[in-house]
Amino acid sequence: MEFKIEGYEPKMLFHFFEEISSIPRGSGNEKGISDYLVDFATKRNLEYYQDKDFNVIIKKQASVGAENKPAVMLQGHVDMVCEKRVDVEHDFMKDGLKLYVKDGMLMADGTTLGADNGIAVALMLTVLDDNNLKNPPLECVFTTGEEIGLLGAVALDKTKISARTMINLDSEEEGVATVSCAGGLRYTGSKEISGEIKKGVILKIEVSGLLGGHSGMDIDKERNNANILMARIIYKIMKVADCNIVSFEGGTKDNAIPRECKAQIMFSSLEEAKKGENALNSIIELLKSEICPYEADFKVETLLTEEKECFAVSKEDSNSFINAIRLAPNGIRSRNINMNGFVVTSLNLGIAQLKDSEAKLIFAPRSSVASLQEDTKEVLGILFDTFGFEKSIDGEYPGWSYAEKSPVRDVFCNVYKNLFDKDLRIEAIHAGLECGLFSDAIDNIDAIAVGPDIYGCHTPDERLPLDSVERFYKLLSSVLEYMSEN
Repeated sequence: MEFKIEGYEPKMLFHFFEEISSIPRGSGNEKGISDYLVDFATKRNLEYYQDKDFNVIIKKQASVGAENKPAVMLQGHVDMVCEKRVDVEHDFMKDGLKLYVKDGMLMADGTTLGADNGIAVALMLTVLDDNNLKNPPLECVFTTGEEIGLLGAVALDKTKISARTMINLDSEEEGVATVSCAGGLRYTGSKEISGEIKKGVILKIEVSGLLGGHSGMDIDKERNNANILMARIIYKIMKVADCNIVSFEGGTKDNAIPRECKAQIMFSSLEEAKKGENALNSIIELLKSEICPYEADFKVETLLTEEKECFAVSKEDSNSFINAIRLAPNGIRSRNINMNGFVVTSLNLGIAQLKDSEAKLIFAPRSSVASLQEDTKEVLGILFDTFGFEKSIDGEYPGWSYAEKSPVRDVFCNVYKNLFDKDLRIEAIHAGLECGLFSDAIDNIDAIAVGPDIYGCHTPDERLPLDSVERFYKLLSSVLEYMSEN
């Protein structure tokens, strides 16, 4: 293939990233990338294991002189969040990403880049491919379904792993090592809705231009949620005009803060539609004054169509759906003031849908304190019971507690200081990492999460500074060399 990334070292690292970017690998569609990894291992005579969930483990023998050193596990996930701009034509099930480099930044044309966590895949492939690298015995673990609940890491047979040192490569800030993370889950409320074919004037509303972001890493930035804003708009309209909801579609991933939401409302007459429009214009001006200083591209677009006939949700279910969203907890629920306001507990209303005779609300709660996570679950349970939603929980995973003693942390701190003459920052994060699952399943595992800078994860603005990747590979290879010699 013709490579777009040139002039950065090691060259193969960036070539591997481009190769995997040509393979569709959204969550739930990982067979192609999994088979690519098996083919990679086969061609290099490396021992590998592939399971029915398309997780892959590839093992590499130690370099000469390091055969008796303890094995080290490198780990990252192969799946990516598939988000695109509304005006972009892209089928994530079959199309590869269109990459380009601008001012030292790698980006994808109108879609997420998949650096989260494709860069981990490329890093591990480079380590496995480099026969000149000094390394202890390595076990590279490639997991699936991370972005939809760490599903691959849950399913993986952990007895296939002998290493008791784990280097997770799913961190997104250079110069920072993560040593603790939140647990999470997906909490869904769904209900059948009633309605009928009616005739009326249709108002189309579209909220867009919000920043969005990762529901863990960016929740502390208190960015606006398109689903919450749309419900606020429709609530104001329903208070003054005779109308029913026709459709409501906001968000595509529970763990991405929704940037866009579309809805349609049916008015019983043109006179009622005018009342609704007046209320709409008033709330739009208020929202702009509240939001645009912080999210400058925020906008609400509307279109009032001629009278037509279509399915309209009953008034009772229209009100129930909107009221549930209006009362839904969303965003930060608790902080640790002693840790500079670190977010302890949060949740994100990632998906809100009302269509095809079904209403659905999907939340992504997170917490590093189990009792507070239980409290959030109770609150959501009360919300769903109050408005007649059926409840379901899936994709639950544990948090990862801070270890007072950590040899791998000490190695990274020492090597980083020697390489860059500054201290590696140690922190906990509010996002979920697979370290929690592996530390929960494997006794005495010593883990750390590190990585290069990645900006705008889970959004079409995702970008990867290539010089940061160069520096990070220098750090990772130096750490492995140190472990092979000490």
